[in-house]
Amino acid sequence: MELLKQRILKEGRALSEHVLLVDSFLNHQVDVKLMKACGEEFAHRFADAGITRVVTIESSGIAPAAMTALAMDLPMVIMKKSVSSILSDGIIQKEVFSFTKNAPYLLTLKTDFVKPGDRVLLIDDFMANGEAAFGGIALLEQAGAEVVGVGTVIAKAFQPGMDKLRAAGYRVEALAPVSRMGEGFIEFQ
Repeated sequence: MELLKQRILKEGRALSEHVLLVDSFLNHQVDVKLMKACGEEFAHRFADAGITRVVTIESSGIAPAAMTALAMDLPMVIMKKSVSSILSDGIIQKEVFSFTKNAPYLLTLKTDFVKPGDRVLLIDDFMANGEAAFGGIALLEQAGAEVVGVGTVIAKAFQPGMDKLRAAGYRVEALAPVSRMGEGFIEFQ
């Protein structure tokens, strides 16, 4: 998606070969027009997949997932990263390791909102090693849903996440697959 790539090149900052800062439009301040365009692109790419529900993991995936759900006229479900004192019934959980935080967290899905037979599109902001996606997929499949696609706004294609998901049989679409980056430069596939 050229619009997104140009925005990354203009405002993104590669702090190292593993850290890409895009907080001016994706995860601290959100450019809703850009996220709307991302959602429409995901809706277009997955139009043939028979999706019944869009799911994301809080919090930076919410904006692109909401716009995708809006474009597809579908409900959106948010998996939580933290344990809630009021969320105890009808939940399933899985420990996931966060590349960004360099620590594990307990991913939580309330099963009232994902039913057996649902065809799910999982949307996230970034993909690196694929741990969050695999954790989300495990919970969704445990709930009886079928994950028919994984969409990521930005993928660090030089890290193993996309390849591991594809090898496991999942369809993966990255709007801006980064092939290489380092301090001061960003290159796309």
